[in-house]
This record gives sequence, C-alpha cells and structure tokens, in this order.
Amino acid sequence: HRGAFVQELASPAWVGKALSSGGRCIRFRPVPSSPPRVGAFRDYQQMTMQQTISAVGFAKETAAPRLRAAIADDKAMLRAARDLTKDLAEAKPSIYWPDMVGSALVGYAALAGAIVFANPVLVALCAIVAVLALYRALMFIHDLTHIHRDALPGFRTGWNLLVGIPLLTPSFMYEGVHTLHHKRTQYGTVEDPEYLPLALMKPWSLPLFVIIALLAPAALMLRFAVLVPLGALFPSVRRLVWERASSLSINPAFRRRPPEGEIKPRVMWQEISGMVWAWALLASTQWLGWRPLLIALAIKSAVAVLNQLRTLVAHLWENEGEAMSVTAQFLDSVNVPPPGRIAEVWAPVGLRYHALHHLMPSMPYHSLPEAHRRLVAALELDSHYHSANHPGMLVLVGRLARNTMGRRNV
Repeated sequence: HRGAFVQELASPAWVGKALSSGGRCIRFRPVPSSPPRVGAFRDYQQMTMQQTISAVGFAKETAAPRLRAAIADDKAMLRAARDLTKDLAEAKPSIYWPDMVGSALVGYAALAGAIVFANPVLVALCAIVAVLALYRALMFIHDLTHIHRDALPGFRTGWNLLVGIPLLTPSFMYEGVHTLHHKRTQYGTVEDPEYLPLALMKPWSLPLFVIIALLAPAALMLRFAVLVPLGALFPSVRRLVWERASSLSINPAFRRRPPEGEIKPRVMWQEISGMVWAWALLASTQWLGWRPLLIALAIKSAVAVLNQLRTLVAHLWENEGEAMSVTAQFLDSVNVPPPGRIAEVWAPVGLRYHALHHLMPSMPYHSLPEAHRRLVAALELDSHYHSANHPGMLVLVGRLARNTMGRRNV
C-alpha cells in the first residue's frame, strides 16, 4: 500500500485503501438509520458529567430503517439556526488571540519541562500538559479555514508562525481542503476528502484508523525535510507530493488540485518555512542529541492520536456515498454538549459542537455554546436538532464498533 501511504503522510488516509480489492477503492453502500425520537432531548437533559465518558443512559436506537441520504431538510431547524444566531457571528480577537497564544506557550513550556526534567513523574506530567495544550493550539487550524480573511487581522500568520510551522502542520494543509467537506453536494461522497464510511468497514479498521496516526510526525518530517526539496528539483515529485501529501484528509481517493488565487503565495512561504524548520530540528541532534527531538515527536504523536480519536467520533460515518441534504449531513454529525465537561478536553475550540458547526460553518468557536443553548430552548422536542446530541466518546465508539460488526459485505 505504498502509494496510499504517500497520499496522506499527515493522516491515515490509506485505511480505506487497505480495505479495497485489486487496487479498487471501497464501494459505498446504503445503511439504515434511525429517525429522531421525541424522547431524545429528554434523554439529553438527563445526562451527567459521568455519562460523557460512559454509555450509561444512552438513548436506544429504534429499529425503523431509513437512508440518511433520503432525509429531507428540517426547514424549521434551519430557519431557527439562521434567525436566532445572527448576533453571534462576529469573531472576537480578544478571545482568539489569548486562547491560541496561551495554549501554545503553555504547551511549549511543558514540552521543555518534559525534555529537561529527569524525574519520570515530572516528565510524564509535563508531557500530558504539553499534549493537551498543543492539541488545543493546533485545533485553531479548523477555525482558520472558515473565518473571513478580514475578521482577525494577522491571526493566520501568527498561528502559522507560533503553531503551524513548529508542529509542521501549516494552514495550507487544511485551507482549501476542509471547505470541500462542507459542500452541499460533496459531503459524504467519494469527492469528500474528510469522509470514509467507517461504520460500514471491518471491525479492525477502527483501531487501525487511530493507531496509524502515531506515524504522522515522522511522516511530516519526511515530507518537509526530504520531499519538498526533491519537489523543487523534480516537477513530477512536486506534483505527486502536492496531490497526495499536502492535505489533512482521510479519503485515499482524494487528489488535491494545484493551488490558485490568494492561497498560492501562502503555500510557498509556508512550505519553505516548514522545510527550514525540519532541517533545523534534524541539525539540532548534533548539538543536543536525539532525546529532545524524540520526546517532541512522541508528544506530537500523542496529539495526532487524540485528534484522530476526535475525528473518529465527529461523525457517525453511515453514509454510503450519495449526496445528502443539509439536515442529513447534520444528523450524520455529532454534538457532545454539556453537562459533561471532559468533551472540552478531547474536542476543544468548539469541536464538541461539530453537528452545529455543519449547520453554521462560519460561526466562531466561542459563539457555538450560546448558539446551542438558544436552539435547544427554542426548538420542539421532536426537532431533528436534538437527535444529533450524544453523551460522549465511548458511546459513539461503541456505536461505530457495533455497526462494523454487523452483517455487511465490504
């Protein structure tokens, strides 16, 4: 599977390819889904903090089958999402900048502690803090793809210099890619770079999907330190790297188009900066030894695995590959709202409201909790909105696992 591995150096896109036969990609197939239940919101209200990491109290699925692709739009929900949140659409620099900079600085300080300290307990504590803080700082790449270019002056450049380049994940790897995932006619199809029918795959595909993320830091180092300079010398290498190893996607069939417009100059300086930084990291081993770099790579691997776990439960992954209505896309996505608090750790920067984000992609992360509260209060109990709210990660992983163990031919 060498070609598929090259395609997604930064994410396990080749999982789907590993399931294919004779070089052909996996064929999508319809999957039944459950209609929203009137009691779904009542179950949600009864959640506790413990339920965020427990399956207790999870609403049972009904047996009535329905194809997600055939679900019509809930116009009342869509109108409410539009009308009730108009005053929440402004991205506030006073929130974005301190949150991003503070997370990054705490993460780097903890990383330094993990490198410097000799006591194993202190090293472990610093490593945990570094993982969580750098993970939060890295997740701002998601908002960067949606906010208007004039909304937060200098934020994109600042994030790249402080987070994107040092972690070898500059914003060009997500910009122009993630927005395809939100296109009305592309979500959940073979043209969606961020979708695989994971619920229809074999059970072993789920742990493989997560574990392969451990290779992301080494793969990114290879990309920037070796493949970028080779691409400058050989156009065919450059084209291959751009198409298959320049996007944070999970779909092995995705091929990225050449950069155009305002993103083109950003790609140039970000790639050069990433290359120089990768060389500097490798050169540092001659003076500092390998311990600092290996610890940094291990922490970045943990960040990648945590993000992959979040990705695993960001959607239900039950679409067979057909175009879906906005409401169907919403129901295939996941909110993990309060009262549970641990979701804010594994799904930071508004990502715990991922289904709501698919209704309003440009809504700033700091406004999503209030938007959710307003919609919960305003919509009837039988609204589709309440059906996208789930208790926590383990419940969602369990649902995925049960689906993969069903009688399906992949």
